[in-house]
Amino acid sequence: MTYKEIRKNEEVKMLLAKGNAILDRMGFTDHSEVHCTMVADRAGNILEQFGYDEHDIELARIAGFMHDIGNAVNRKNHAEYGGILANEILRQTDMPLEDRITVMSVIANHDESTGGPVDPISAAVIIADKTDVRRNRVRTKETANFDIHDRVNYAVTEAKLKIDKDERVIALNLQIDEKITTMFEYFDIFLGRMLMCRKAAEVLGCRFKLTANGSKIL
Repeated sequence: MTYKEIRKNEEVKMLLAKGNAILDRMGFTDHSEVHCTMVADRAGNILEQFGYDEHDIELARIAGFMHDIGNAVNRKNHAEYGGILANEILRQTDMPLEDRITVMSVIANHDESTGGPVDPISAAVIIADKTDVRRNRVRTKETANFDIHDRVNYAVTEAKLKIDKDERVIALNLQIDEKITTMFEYFDIFLGRMLMCRKAAEVLGCRFKLTANGSKIL
């Protein structure tokens, strides 16, 4: 089972589409294949930059693409549901048992409310997921209808993830329009996720740095 193959898997695609539709009705930001593909590619790139082998990179991409399938069951505990679903889907493939369990564990531990980085692959997926902050994840176009999650995402006019493999630093640099949201409101929503990124970076033997409008936050 390869990343290319899992991206074409109809069950995975339908689970992602259903989960994204449910979150749309609930008022959440975009969690579509676009988001999951970005997470997969970014997670693979993080491991590649720090010299991990192609096997781990491929598992990170697979887990990254599948990480939100649990939203099709329920948003609460979606990470755990996603891990169980992934195990059942991958059981039907030629993926070795050890790799299947690794992917299951990565997905089940990617949410900051119940999980955490348990190995380098999960650390890369966590950082890739939590740093996908961008304006076009906001679904509604009417600013008057924004809730706090819409505001803090829409307020990010630029987000750049930089990896310095020599200094072993992963840095997220944000530009935030404070006319749309305050810094306090932004970090009220995202601080837990950023702290999770810091723990994930430590698993990779790195430091995680966060700057907002040129000021160092973490």
